[in-house]
Amino acid sequence: MKALIVDDAAFMRAVMKRILTGMGSFEELAEAGNGAEAIKTYTAIKPDLVTMDVTMPEMDGITALKKILEVDPQAKIIVCSAMGQKDIVLEAIKAGAKHFIVKPIDEEKVVTTVSAILHA
Repeated sequence: MKALIVDDAAFMRAVMKRILTGMGSFEELAEAGNGAEAIKTYTAIKPDLVTMDVTMPEMDGITALKKILEVDPQAKIIVCSAMGQKDIVLEAIKAGAKHFIVKPIDEEKVVTTVSAILHA
């Protein structure tokens, strides 16, 4: 399987990459630093899973999520953000996110959520 990790912070991408690698389910882990890169990378590699930050330069995660879902309505996208406000969570879910993880990232929560999304 393939995953795409989208976050403007290289540190957060590294944390998520370590967690997903540890799961042993992914042969390929791609990264993108903003929503525009995410769309390009998504269409190029067609990942099985996307983790998407919300607040990023150039294009935010909600906009990128909507554009990816236009290309692939079956895309499995988990939104990850420090902004745990109810309205952001609802906007992400309404836009088509499969789940929402609040930062700081909890490894057990990521593993549980990813497993549930991939096996749904």
